[in-house]
Amino acid sequence: MATTDTPITLPEAPKVGMVSLGCPKALVDSERILTRLRADGYAMSADYAGADVVLVNTCGFLDSAKEESLAAIGEAMAENGRVIVTGCMGNEAEAIRARFPQVLAVTGAHQYEAVVEAVHEAAPPSMGPYIDLIPQAEPGDVKLTPRHYSYLKISEGCNHACAFCIIPSLRGKLASRRIDAVLREAEKLVAAGTRELLVISQDTSAYGVDVRHETRTWKGREVRTHMTDLARELGQLKTPDGHTPWVRLHYVYPYPHVDAVIPLMAEGLVTPYLDIPFQHASPNVLRAMKRPANEAKVLERIRAWREICPDLAIRSSFVVGFPGETEADFQYLLDWLDEAQLDRVGAFRFEPVAGAAANDLLDPVPEAVKEERYARIMEKTEAISAAKLAAKVGRTIRVIIDEVGEPDEDGDVGATGRSQADAPEIDGAVYLRNVPESLKPGDFVDVEIEEADAHDLFGVIAS
Repeated sequence: MATTDTPITLPEAPKVGMVSLGCPKALVDSERILTRLRADGYAMSADYAGADVVLVNTCGFLDSAKEESLAAIGEAMAENGRVIVTGCMGNEAEAIRARFPQVLAVTGAHQYEAVVEAVHEAAPPSMGPYIDLIPQAEPGDVKLTPRHYSYLKISEGCNHACAFCIIPSLRGKLASRRIDAVLREAEKLVAAGTRELLVISQDTSAYGVDVRHETRTWKGREVRTHMTDLARELGQLKTPDGHTPWVRLHYVYPYPHVDAVIPLMAEGLVTPYLDIPFQHASPNVLRAMKRPANEAKVLERIRAWREICPDLAIRSSFVVGFPGETEADFQYLLDWLDEAQLDRVGAFRFEPVAGAAANDLLDPVPEAVKEERYARIMEKTEAISAAKLAAKVGRTIRVIIDEVGEPDEDGDVGATGRSQADAPEIDGAVYLRNVPESLKPGDFVDVEIEEADAHDLFGVIAS
């Protein structure tokens, strides 16, 4: 006797929305949370209306960032009403609940299990043998960045006690990931389409200090939990089509062992780019910030690095208007920048942060003086950048494509990419004209530079 199979009706997966604020490290946290939730059978919602619950990953580094986080929570509450708060500002649960008593849960930074548990309580997952496996429609984990580049977080926390910073109180002391786990994640990302790895942490140079640079086995050989070993191993990776992915190092403190990474850049194993948080140059201000005051030695090392790797690009950020900063201190910084000739520079006006030691320092700098100094440092660094980029006109440089436009009325297609001197979202871009329509994000191309301004380059694919 014939039988008729009854179709199995799968329950609709609960949907999670995500608002992710703050730095790339927070973005990695968001990716990990969403990856875990997707493995538990949740779907992602692109808007508030379609979400069963909304996660707001907050930033709590500056008071202005906290206000932005509170505004995001308020918007999510108004648009959806079912909100879970996580991230750095999650450490201030009382302040969040005082403003928004109806939030479902509040967790702190990188508390992945607590976030997932809160989501399970707010919107129970649809468990079953057909839907409790990680979906395989797209290889790799959930990504909030474009497919061709990925952030690779190697550690959490920081052992420094900078006077202006509260990150150690938010994220704790340095806790390095196992180097074999980091390399396995990097290998997986590259196999899934990543063409650029952006290595991030609070202090990349300190990677492995907390575990005494323990040794692990990787691909049959012993590797130390150390920035140099990590950089060397990442430089051995290959994309499916045989290219060497770019490996970009962020948040690198200029410890002596950084010198050993520069030859790897000269060999083409690591992208010739260092993101170094100098913060200032005046010895007086650096001491007040509780940061190393060896700015003269740093200048010598920068010169030595560039002798080994002439294409090395250095980006940094500086704080102006720190308590006690005199006009002489600020002029010292400007003169130091003339010597250092950094490629990319960001500047910030000092802003008191609740819980930071700098709040108790005497001699606050008036807001008008901060603004005037900010304008001067930006004028200085813009002039340096313009000169450096002008020197690239006529050269042919390697570029990774981020976006390809639609044909214009004449049928011409433009594209936006970045050189090795440009990290995504924080540095400049390379704008291309008359590219083939077959070009796609993640492609590497050689570009002849035709023009430059203070921040960006313009060119055409070299013939």
